[in-house]
Amino acid sequence: MRQDAVTLERFYGAPLGQAAARVLSGRLTDLWGEARGLSMLGLGFAIPVLDAFGQAPSRIVAAVPQEHGPVKWDYSGRGNATVGVGDDRLPFPDGLFDRVIVLHGLEEAGNPRTYLREIWRVTAPEGRIVLAASNRSGLWSRATRTPFGHGRPWSRSQLVNLLSSGLFQVTASASALYMPPMSASLVTSAAEGWEAIGSLIAPGLGGVVLVEAVKRLYASPGGGAPATVTEKVRIARPATTQGRESH
Repeated sequence: MRQDAVTLERFYGAPLGQAAARVLSGRLTDLWGEARGLSMLGLGFAIPVLDAFGQAPSRIVAAVPQEHGPVKWDYSGRGNATVGVGDDRLPFPDGLFDRVIVLHGLEEAGNPRTYLREIWRVTAPEGRIVLAASNRSGLWSRATRTPFGHGRPWSRSQLVNLLSSGLFQVTASASALYMPPMSASLVTSAAEGWEAIGSLIAPGLGGVVLVEAVKRLYASPGGGAPATVTEKVRIARPATTQGRESH
């Protein structure tokens, strides 16, 4: 049972949700830059982080599970849309998106492998995805008053194994949301400070695990993660996507 859109929108409209979105958006823009001219898909409830890319991508689509109900997205960029989808079949042609972000999608997916297979299908060759999921070892997975405290939390190794068995090559990973899941202004106003301190004294124990991977056409299923996994996402460089720049 997925959370409804009203609950998610209420959380991200409050100070704690705004701080969480700011931290996660920073991780993603560190990793992918502006994603200028690229086609981008947000799955689950990724709207809070899609806004960080502005109008640089040629297309941004927020694909929200139908169980969420109607979703508001006040975004006027070109080529952007919100669409209700199911987990087993996405209404997009093969290889459409250069970048895919999954936030609040994997934890409540009925069949994660089928879900990932659809993501692989709509991702362009050498396109990149980020799975952002509640960290099984973090405090946020226990905070049921936040969206991160619902569904199945994941460990870093579980996400890596899922991606590696699904024709993706893992390129980088990180943890985020080291601040406690509290609405106190002392916490939310200093979210970036919590990130800096937490990543130093308790790396890997943030509330969210983010794993980036690149789509491979001929990778061997179950072959493990060929690329080094690192706590610092900045070492990953976006793949050059030929013939997909907007003019």
